[in-house]
Amino acid sequence: MAGQSVLVRSVLNESFVRECRARLLEMKADLLHRSRSAVREYEARDRGGSDEGDMTMSILAENDFLSAQERMKERLLDIETALARIERGTYGICEETDEPIEIERLKALPWTRLSIEGAEMREALQRRFVR
Repeated sequence: MAGQSVLVRSVLNESFVRECRARLLEMKADLLHRSRSAVREYEARDRGGSDEGDMTMSILAENDFLSAQERMKERLLDIETALARIERGTYGICEETDEPIEIERLKALPWTRLSIEGAEMREALQRRFVR
């Protein structure tokens, strides 16, 4: 683990890691705000009548709400995991290859745990097990 921390520091400068941390915290705050707003909107929605069409629309709205909440929860977990990696000094190291993650990839996806090569390896494994 100590070797990884030294490797990360040699590839990612502290300023870049601080920038990523700030972006992650901003994204986290935004997701939490959006989640709370969605809950308030869902709870305040008009439940409509009790005919089949209204009940169907209500079920579809609930499904959309729950799907969106699940996506937000997964992204929050990704962000929390990235913040923990920053604290441990392992941020920017691919979980699959133990190689540094590309800077441009971290800029685009600051929560990513995989380099491009690592992501390709995981996708290939997943395709193999799906068959």
